Amino acid sequence: MTEQLAGIDFSAPSEVVARQLIGVTVLVDGVGGRIVETEAYDREDPASHAFSGPTERNEAMFGPPAHAYVYRSYGIHWCLNFVCREAGHGAGVLIRAIEPLYGIDVMRERRRTDDDWLLCSGPGKLCQAMGVTRALNGKSLAAFPFELLPGTRGLEVVEGPRIGISKAMDVPWRFGLAGSRFVSKPFRRSR
Repeated sequence: MTEQLAGIDFSAPSEVVARQLIGVTVLVDGVGGRIVETEAYDREDPASHAFSGPTERNEAMFGPPAHAYVYRSYGIHWCLNFVCREAGHGAGVLIRAIEPLYGIDVMRERRRTDDDWLLCSGPGKLCQAMGVTRALNGKSLAAFPFELLPGTRGLEVVEGPRIGISKAMDVPWRFGLAGSRFVSKPFRRSR
């Protein structure tokens, strides 16, 4: 069982993995880029899909670490998460935004835009641009079509409250690459 990929220990708590994923490159069938924004979720977190226990929808979230959990948001958009912690725990990291670097022409065609910011600046956008669907749910991040490449060490990571949730809104488990123009929403500066 692979728990270490691209220098990340996926058996660690989700908030640790979410921070460490900033700067890592994720590819799906050769299309993708550098992760610039993530959000952490844990089964003890009321905003998490795992909070009420395993269901048919969230079963992959309780699976082994370093696997994908893909779900549909608002019945419209696919969202890509990386499973963390030990099998049975129920934790993951939502990939909120990437800086597009590989397969940009494919992304532009899939998203029908030439604006690079609009390609992957949100979880639904990046899934559409990268071709992520429910077919990848439960798949190992160590196997095709996924590829994770180590990121640059020492990047400045900012944190803040998660977006678009109605519970545990004050938990600062949203992480981003400081100064990135590719995040879905700017981070508030601390005073």
